[in-house]
Amino acid sequence: MQSILAGKKFTPPFKGQAEVEFTKPVTKRDKEMVVTTMQVKNTMNAPLLRLTIDETWYDKAGGLVTGGKGVVNRIEPGEVATVKIETPFNAKMSANNYNFSHANGTVKPHRVEKLAAAGDKEPAAKPASATKTKKK
Repeated sequence: MQSILAGKKFTPPFKGQAEVEFTKPVTKRDKEMVVTTMQVKNTMNAPLLRLTIDETWYDKAGGLVTGGKGVVNRIEPGEVATVKIETPFNAKMSANNYNFSHANGTVKPHRVEKLAAAGDKEPAAKPASATKTKKK
């Protein structure tokens, strides 16, 4: 009998406190829903399972109003994923908070301006022109 993983590479998921990078969340109202989207990048050396971002909304007095949740089932090392959080609109919404977690532990998020996937290269500062034109 042959194992079902014979010849295949299996990387066990990360356990413990993970670190991820995320971009500034973009929040927009779409009819009766508030939609927040952000990109997250796994900076660990193993995949993260069920990366969850809980968004909690508060009123001006600090009281809890509503909340929503966004989930990425599996995010590989160096992979960038887009998370979409949908929350029912409430006129009392004033401020929000994000809580990150994953299936096997906690998450320490780091906000960055831009995310690049693992294989992406930095763009050249100034592209070279293909041909030079002569002035007449």
